[in-house]
Amino acid sequence: MKILIIGGTGLIGTKTVAILRQRGHEAVAASPNTGVNTITGEGLKEAIAGAQVVIDLANSPSFEDKAVLEFFRTSGRNLHAAEAAAGVRHHVALSIVGTDRMPDNGYFRAKVAQEKLIEASGIPYTIIRSTQFMEFLRGIADSAAVGNKIRVSPGLFQPIASDDVAAAVADVALAAPRNGIVEIAGPERAPFDEVVARFLKAVGDPREVVRDPEARYFGGRVEERSLVPLGEARLGRIGFDEWFRRSQKKA
Repeated sequence: MKILIIGGTGLIGTKTVAILRQRGHEAVAASPNTGVNTITGEGLKEAIAGAQVVIDLANSPSFEDKAVLEFFRTSGRNLHAAEAAAGVRHHVALSIVGTDRMPDNGYFRAKVAQEKLIEASGIPYTIIRSTQFMEFLRGIADSAAVGNKIRVSPGLFQPIASDDVAAAVADVALAAPRNGIVEIAGPERAPFDEVVARFLKAVGDPREVVRDPEARYFGGRVEERSLVPLGEARLGRIGFDEWFRRSQKKA
């Protein structure tokens, strides 16, 4: 089966492509680097021809509120039009747990807009909402830094390893469309500040993590359960310690 992976050269995309190829499918990695651009439409018609499934892992080059919203709207419209013309049977998209619970976060608002376009497209779909990737912990910590202190909310946090995300994306892509949402998360849940402190300790970063209920997450207010699944979710197999060991071997 031909499966087109938009954003197929990124962190999750490369892992998903490898899994699907190992399972005997024709997994095609598409990105501006490979001549496929969902914003301009360049190469999209040719890449999507014959694909039964499209996985959308594309990400905006800019995280500025207006730019990211425009990216997901434009990309989504172009992609859905190409899918309809090509007779694609299943659209799979990666979104974020809690997108609809943090309206102050511009990126989350843009993902909500993306989800609404998918639901209205008429193409059978599955939306995978994931918690934050463990690979992003350093960036999250840096974004919350004020001098030598890192101010982080005590709201619950349940990060997932990118290997587990890719495994879930591949499984969903090969299953029947849900026409709904599937949530995935890491196997361990703890207060956000404790997870960040654990990561910094592991990498030998001396900065102090301060538990701050008013601390924002990229502009969004974090309540106790803003960033974790509220109901049933597929849990990854890789805990923090195992993920950290693996990441150190690759470094």
